[in-house]
Amino acid sequence: MALKSATTAFSPTVYPTAAEYFDQGNALQKCKQFEAALLCYEQACSLQPDFAQAWWKHGNILQNLNCYPAAMASYDRAIALKPDYAEAYSNKGIVLQKLRQYAAALDSFQQAIALKPDYANAYNNCGLAFKDLRQFEAELEYYEKAIAIKPDFAEAYNNHGNALQNLKRYEQAVVSYEQAINLRPDHAKAYNNHAGALLKLKRYADAAASYQRALALDPDYEFLLGNYLHTKLKICDWRNIEPEIAVLIEKLQSGAKVTYPFNVLAITDDPALQLRAAQIWATQKTAVNLDVLPNIPKPPRRGRIRIAYFSADFCMHPVALLTAELYEIHDRSKFEIIGISAGADKDEMTDRLQAGFDRFIDVQGFSPGEVVELARSLEIDIAVDLGGYTGANETKVFAMRVAPVQVSYLGYSATLGVDYMDYLIADPVLIPAACREHYSEKIVYLPHSYQVNDSRRAISDRQFSRVEFGLPDSGFVFCSFNNGYKLNPNIFSCWMRILSQVEGSVLWLAVDAADITDNLLKEAAVRGIGPDRMIFTGRMPRLDEHLARLRLADLFLDTLPYNAHTTASDALWAGLPVLTCPGQTYAARVAASLLTTIGLPELIAETPAQYEALAIELAANPEKLAGIKAKLAQNRLTTPLFDTGLFTRHLEAAYTQMYDRYQAGLPPEHIDA
Repeated sequence: MALKSATTAFSPTVYPTAAEYFDQGNALQKCKQFEAALLCYEQACSLQPDFAQAWWKHGNILQNLNCYPAAMASYDRAIALKPDYAEAYSNKGIVLQKLRQYAAALDSFQQAIALKPDYANAYNNCGLAFKDLRQFEAELEYYEKAIAIKPDFAEAYNNHGNALQNLKRYEQAVVSYEQAINLRPDHAKAYNNHAGALLKLKRYADAAASYQRALALDPDYEFLLGNYLHTKLKICDWRNIEPEIAVLIEKLQSGAKVTYPFNVLAITDDPALQLRAAQIWATQKTAVNLDVLPNIPKPPRRGRIRIAYFSADFCMHPVALLTAELYEIHDRSKFEIIGISAGADKDEMTDRLQAGFDRFIDVQGFSPGEVVELARSLEIDIAVDLGGYTGANETKVFAMRVAPVQVSYLGYSATLGVDYMDYLIADPVLIPAACREHYSEKIVYLPHSYQVNDSRRAISDRQFSRVEFGLPDSGFVFCSFNNGYKLNPNIFSCWMRILSQVEGSVLWLAVDAADITDNLLKEAAVRGIGPDRMIFTGRMPRLDEHLARLRLADLFLDTLPYNAHTTASDALWAGLPVLTCPGQTYAARVAASLLTTIGLPELIAETPAQYEALAIELAANPEKLAGIKAKLAQNRLTTPLFDTGLFTRHLEAAYTQMYDRYQAGLPPEHIDA
C-alpha cells in the first residue's frame, strides 16, 4: 500500500503466525501507532487471508487514517468472510457517512442491528445517519432505543439532545444534555451542546457557564472559544473580555479552529482576520468532495434569467424585512424568481414573500444532497445565498454547486472565504477597491448602497409619548437598538462620556434579557453614570409601531466594529438621524454606506474622537440637529436609499453581467453595475 512508504522507519518483529501479528497490531493501535499497526494487520491478513477480524481491524486503522475507500474494501472483505459480522457492518456505515453516502450508511447500520439486536452503538449510529438525512423524528427514536439497551450511554444522550434541538424542543434537549453530563462529567461536547440549547431559550448566562466548563475540560475544543466569547458579548458580560479576545485573535492568526466566522464580526475590525476565520471554518465544515458530484450542466440561454434566492429566514427577520419588495418588483420579462426556503418559521411575512416569488419551495427536512439535486433540476442560472455564516445557513449546498453562478448577498456581512462563491454584492463605500484582497469573492459594485429596502414599510400613525417607554419628558434621548453582542467596552465608554457631557440626556437601548440590563447598569455605574440615565425597552410585536416609537429619540448612536444594519435603515426610514464612525470591514461600514446614499455624509465621523464630539455637539445645538432632521425628511424619498425600483434595476443589471460572462465562458470578475 502507499502507506507503507510512510512507515519504513518501522520494522515489525517477524512472527510465525497471523495471530501474533494481530496481537502486535492491537498493542500498537492502543498506543495510537496507527501506521505501524496497519502493517501488522496486513501481515496477519497475508498469512491468513480468511482472518475476518484482522480485515476488520485493518479497516478500522484505515478509517482512522482517513483512507475511506480502502477502509471500505477491508470491511467488505471481512463481511464476505463472516456474513454475520455486525461490527464490520456498523463500521462500514461510519465510512459511508464520511463519504456522504447517507442512505447506504443507514442500510449498513440497520444490517448490523438485524444481526445483533442489542447493539447499542449501531442504534446510535443509525440515529446519526437519520440526522444526516434530516429525518429528525426517526433520529430521536434510534437514540432512545440505544439508551434503552444501554442506560449509561452518555454519547447517545448527547445525540438525543441534538435531535431534540433539531426539532426545536429546546427544554427537553437541555434535560438530555444534563443526563449525558451526569453520566460523564468530563463530556466537553455535551457541555458545548447544552450551551447551544440554553442560548435558544435565552438563558445566556447559563449558556456562557456551560461553554466555560467545556473550555475548562478541553481548551482546544474546535470552534468553542468564539461561541463562548460571543455569548458573553450577547449579555454584555465584559469581565476579562479583552484578554480573552486577545487569545482568540492570537489563535486565529496561527490558524487554530477557534471560532465560527460570524462571531468575529463583532470582535475585530481587521478584514484579513475575518477572511482567515472564514477560510478555517470553510475548510473544516463546508468542504465537500466534488469528485463524487457530476459537473453542473450549463443551462441553455433562455429568454429569462432564472434566479433563486436561498434563505433560512423567509419570515419576520431582518433579511426578509429588507428584501420583501425586491422579489415582488423584479422585471418578470427578463427574470424568473424562485425562493428556496430552508427552515424558516412561517408567519405573515412568509405569506407575503411566497406571493412575491414565481415559485416558492420549502426544503426544510431536505438533506444537503437533496437540496442540490432539486436546485440542479430547476436549471437555476444564478443562486443567491442570503444567509452565509448565520444561523441555519446553507453554505454546504453552495459548496456542492447549486447553480453555475453563485452570489453572496446581504445576510452575512463579510467574505465567506471560499472559491465556490463567485460574487459578493457591495458598493464602493462598503468595500473600497483597496480592500478587495480580503475577500475571496469578486465584488459587484452597485452605484448606491448595497442594501435593498422595502419602501412599502408602513409607519404607524400612533403618537407614542415618552412616558410610555420610561423616557423623560424633556432632555436629549440618544438611542441604539442593536443587539447586545454589538456593544463592547470601548463604544460603551464613549457613550457614557457623551452622557456625562450632555446634562439630562439618557441612553435608550433595546434589551431582551435581565442579564443584559444588570450588566449594563453595572458598567454604567463604573463609568459614573447612574441608572436613571439608562432606559431599556423590549421588542415591539408590530414593526409599524416600532418604527413610530423611534421618533421619540433624538439621535441614533451606531456601534463599532459591527454597525447597525437593518436597525440603521429603520431609524433613517422613521426620520431618526444615525451617527456612525466607519471601520475597515464590511460590517463596520454599513451605516456609512446608508448615510452616503441618503445624502447625510455629515453624520459619518472619521475617528472615534470625532464621533464622540459630534454627538455632544448635536445634543447641544438643537438648530443644527433640526437642520439634519429636515434634510433627512427631504432626502428620505428623493435619494436612492429607499428607491427600491432603482435599486432593483441596478441589481438586475449586475445579474445580467454575471450571466453574460458565464454564457460567454468567462470567469467571474469584479463588476460595476
